[in-house]
Amino acid sequence: MEILKARDLTKIYGGENEEESTRALNGISFNVDSGELVGIMGPSGSGKTTLLNMLCGIDKLTSGQVSINDKDICEMSKNELALFRRKEIGYVFQDFNLLDSLSLKENIMLPMILDKKSPGEMEKKVKELMNLFEIYNIANKYPYNISGGQQQRVAVSRALANSPSIIFADEPTGNLDSKSSKGIMECFKKMNLELKATILVVTHDVFAASYCNRVLFIKDGKMHSEIIKKGTRKEFSDSIFNSLAVLGGESYDL
Repeated sequence: MEILKARDLTKIYGGENEEESTRALNGISFNVDSGELVGIMGPSGSGKTTLLNMLCGIDKLTSGQVSINDKDICEMSKNELALFRRKEIGYVFQDFNLLDSLSLKENIMLPMILDKKSPGEMEKKVKELMNLFEIYNIANKYPYNISGGQQQRVAVSRALANSPSIIFADEPTGNLDSKSSKGIMECFKKMNLELKATILVVTHDVFAASYCNRVLFIKDGKMHSEIIKKGTRKEFSDSIFNSLAVLGGESYDL
């Protein structure tokens, strides 16, 4: 089953003519099926973040169509999109975006509070998620009292709180050391395997991308290529690095 459909996505910034405008996305199309863990990679300036912003409705397309569960988000009003995103989309930020005034438990509960879930339902869900990611023992601490890796586990739990159809992650290991990065990608893999979560990860990190089932490569706002995981994670990591070498551009973290 297709969860996400992107068709001919185009985004042009500024200027009334070609010389004055910037074409950030140039006709990108792809699908994400239910239960997939997909990575998106490309050099700086390739359009990765712009693409993610379009897919989750943060920014508007110049042209094209984005459908999630066969619902075209481009046709929704501002209020309809806000409600849809709260129920159907989970988002994991690079810088965690936790509220320091709330405990970790309360941060995870926040989407459910906005959705007016019952206290019993919220307690059950929070306990389930925090146990899954091994952070239930710190449930009553605050974000400033814990490590970056633990903060990102809380952010991942929050993204799952309303059981969304798809989770978008923007450089989720970008602010973490190698040990914490591995822990977070293990969390994504656990979400994917145990909860059957559908996940789309934008990353520049080959190590993080190697946890995906499939990686899409974009360059200059266009879809360049894709590879599907075969063999071991180390073999897939080598294939990703080779694809990036062909793609050109900046150096990438191993």
